[in-house]
Parts: sequence; structure tokens; C-alpha cells
Amino acid sequence: MNSVIEIALSQYGVQEFAGCKHNPVVMKYFSESGHDWVPNDETPWCSAFANWVMKKAGKRTTNKLNARSWEKLGVETTVPEVGDIVFLWRKSIDSPYGYVGFFIKEEGDRIYVLGGNQSNSVCIKPYLKSRLLSYRKI
Repeated sequence: MNSVIEIALSQYGVQEFAGCKHNPVVMKYFSESGHDWVPNDETPWCSAFANWVMKKAGKRTTNKLNARSWEKLGVETTVPEVGDIVFLWRKSIDSPYGYVGFFIKEEGDRIYVLGGNQSNSVCIKPYLKSRLLSYRKI
């Protein structure tokens, strides 16, 4: 079985299509995680991507589209390993909005995350550590 990080990396570079066309690969993340009703690839898809990857890896998923659904899945850790879940707040720490992706590394005040819907694509992006809600082992 492929590892979480191998599966996620296999999607590196997948991106939304601008305009009225929608990337069928992004739409597959929605449909294969139980959300074939989603109308377009402009719908926030970080959680759909995380669910798709985890499902392909034979791991537990939330099957939900909101990033905050990952808040209680698995076990919290303070020593993340490559491929662990990174759970971040968005807008404010108390908002219902979040972001979910896969841990790559920490460097200085940054956490490098591999995830979907980062600048409308699957890529690795740094986030401030101050946005971290938790690392999760699934």
C-alpha cells in the first residue's frame, strides 16, 4: 500500500481551472469522498483532497468538506512526522474556518504543508507556526 505522502505527492501540481470549466481531477477528490453534488472546483477543497488521499492510503477519514472536521480525528502529537495531518486555523483562531494538509517539515517559524487548494493547487506551502491548531497522527 502506498504511503499517505506518496499518494499526496502523486497529485502535485493539480490545480483548479479558471473560468467555467472545472478540473476533473479536483472534482474526483469531491466525488470519491462522497460529495458528488459539489458543482465546481472553486469550492474549497483542502478537506476533500485530504479525505481522498487518506482513503487511497487505507486510513481513516472524516468524509466531510470542512477542515475543522479533522480537529478530533486521530491522536494529537507535538512531534509530527512526514505525512501527519496539519490542522491550521483560518481567518481567526476562533473562527469555524480551518485548513488541513500533510506535514512536510518545520523550519524556523514556518510549517511546510503539502495540501490541496493551496493557491488553488496541490503544492507545498509554508505557514506560520502561530496558525497551528494541532498535528494529528491517523
